[in-house]
Amino acid sequence: MSNVTTSIAKPTRFWNRLCDPGQLIPHIRDLSRTLSACRESELEREAESLRRELSSGADHTAPELLVAGIALAAEALRRGQEIELHDVQLLAVIQLARGHIAQMQTGEGKTFVAIATAAYLALAGRGVHVMTPNTYLAGRDAASAAGCLRRLGMTVGLTPEQGQPADKRSAYDCDVTYGTGHEFGFDYLRDQLTLREDARRPLGDRLLRDLRSDGGEERLTMQRGLLFGVVDEADSVLIDDAGSPLVLSLAAKGTAPDLDAHLAAREVGSMLVEDVHYRWNVSTGHISLTTEGRNRCYDDDISIPASVLLRPWTAYVEQALRALYIFRRNVHYVVIDDEVRIVDETTGRILEDRSWQEGLHQAIEAREDLVVTPEKESLAQITRQRFFRQYQNLCGMTGTAVGCEAEFLNVYRSQVADIPLCVPSARRILPHRFFATPKARHEAIVEEIARLHAVEQPVLVGTQSISDSEIIGGLLSERGLSYQLLNGLQNAEEAEIIAAAGERLMITIATNLAGRGTDIKVPEDALAVGGLHVIIAECQLSSRMDRQLIGRCGRQGEPGSAQTFISAEDTLVKRFGKWLGDTIRRDADANCETRADFTKPLRRIQQAAEKHHYLGRVELLRQDTERDTLFGL
Repeated sequence: MSNVTTSIAKPTRFWNRLCDPGQLIPHIRDLSRTLSACRESELEREAESLRRELSSGADHTAPELLVAGIALAAEALRRGQEIELHDVQLLAVIQLARGHIAQMQTGEGKTFVAIATAAYLALAGRGVHVMTPNTYLAGRDAASAAGCLRRLGMTVGLTPEQGQPADKRSAYDCDVTYGTGHEFGFDYLRDQLTLREDARRPLGDRLLRDLRSDGGEERLTMQRGLLFGVVDEADSVLIDDAGSPLVLSLAAKGTAPDLDAHLAAREVGSMLVEDVHYRWNVSTGHISLTTEGRNRCYDDDISIPASVLLRPWTAYVEQALRALYIFRRNVHYVVIDDEVRIVDETTGRILEDRSWQEGLHQAIEAREDLVVTPEKESLAQITRQRFFRQYQNLCGMTGTAVGCEAEFLNVYRSQVADIPLCVPSARRILPHRFFATPKARHEAIVEEIARLHAVEQPVLVGTQSISDSEIIGGLLSERGLSYQLLNGLQNAEEAEIIAAAGERLMITIATNLAGRGTDIKVPEDALAVGGLHVIIAECQLSSRMDRQLIGRCGRQGEPGSAQTFISAEDTLVKRFGKWLGDTIRRDADANCETRADFTKPLRRIQQAAEKHHYLGRVELLRQDTERDTLFGL
């Protein structure tokens, strides 16, 4: 009898009594010790034995199978990465295997938890998709997983961004497939297009194809189904990104056919007056023409290029107004190689191959005097919520799931499990500081950086926009202080920079979540002077983003500290708490700083912003669910 079978060969009633996930950990430890004496070939045989049981329909959440499978995964990790999983990591694996969202604080080893979870779930033999926020993390984690899972006789694939179908099909044929969350969604849409085209073929053609097939013909689709999904940084992939649908589109070449309309709308927009011709709702970012504004758009002195209009003339003018007054360069977008590239508002990351819809992208190109490109033709689309809900078993982990329990449960049918820290936190959170102007806020941040640099303490500054990071960097240069500035593109170089942010004397400026998923090592000499200090240069619209940044310091019981700086003109305050901005300005001293504590009202307006965006995601899902989609999903 195999070691696994022997170790779990207890009556069913014994296992059924183990309802608390923590009760399984001693049994996993006992079995892991037994497995540690196995040769590689024996370990692979144990995995094959469990694979036969799970693939035949056994419940993968059964306690005895969880114990056997997680013990195998833990042993594979020990041999492949020389990692001994802590009890809290084993607890997280159990919760993930049961389909939950595990909240694990930054630095608690989520990457290895994902590998162990994927290894266990893959024993069912139907494929596991591990999703990361970006391509760098997908490649890094796939390489780490491959060395571990091959000890269990399993394979690991990486689905390439916009790769060839054959390469993607090969990746999906592996036991575990890594990739970005959006690429899994786009591959699903591509498969649906393939199936739709095949369904349009004459019945005779399909019959002849089936008759000529010897049974070994490749399947039409790249993916082989949506069974297990493991989502790293689940709040980013499942919530933050869910505000925009997945749209599979076809880009056209050349210049936009309605170029003249965008140029004319730009000129008209610059003539219009706020509160007379248009109204701007700051909290929603919506601009609408008034009756007087609509009439002005059709005055005799306005030359309307009617022959090229693809939508109503006033729609062009409203998009021109948004481009002129709402969307800001180096905040909402950057211009690289004479192309407009969108900046993710929640991470500060530059999004490749993305564009705004309904003519907004073209309006911004016109504003920047760039080539106005044609609008992309939408081939298929689906909301991210609707796509991820199609996984039969969806789980994930993040440092900030608590607070989002209702959305995870209502949208994805997943409960949140709060995983305790391995070592109690020693992090210090310093009081917020409030300023009347961004200029005063910037100067105070630089003053604080200089003070900490004088005692050689490392500092990581998280900014909400690229322009903010450049302003702070410029002020540091004026003081002769050197620093590292991250550009918003996630790659190996960025990971190296963020990993070194904890070194003594280091100053690092980055958009809020740059380098997410990269462990910041703080050496002993830096810990001796207080550890990494994190400065939040501007509150995000969601408190989760602030907590993610704070989580970069004081990991695993190490010393560390964090402080937040806010101005009355910050985006959060202007959009959702104008009254708070007025109060801060009234209370400010000659240095434009107020000594009053506005932390509680600040939290209230963050909650208002979070609710606003939550309702937007719910409405997007409702519309997608009610709409007749191309594929009848």
